[in-house]
Amino acid sequence: MKQSEIKELSTAELQERLSDTKKAYSDLKMTHAISPLENPIQLRIVRRSVARLATELTKRDDQ
Repeated sequence: MKQSEIKELSTAELQERLSDTKKAYSDLKMTHAISPLENPIQLRIVRRSVARLATELTKRDDQ
């Protein structure tokens, strides 16, 4: 998910996306632990998406 897309979301949507993305990340990690993923770069992409969403939420809380 790109930063420009994240900025357009409301706070409630951000929180929902963050929880969904965290769940997807944990599922990917579990799957990768059992058998290697076909594309392990997915882990990095999803982890960074979680960070982007969390950062945007923190920015909005500070304002």
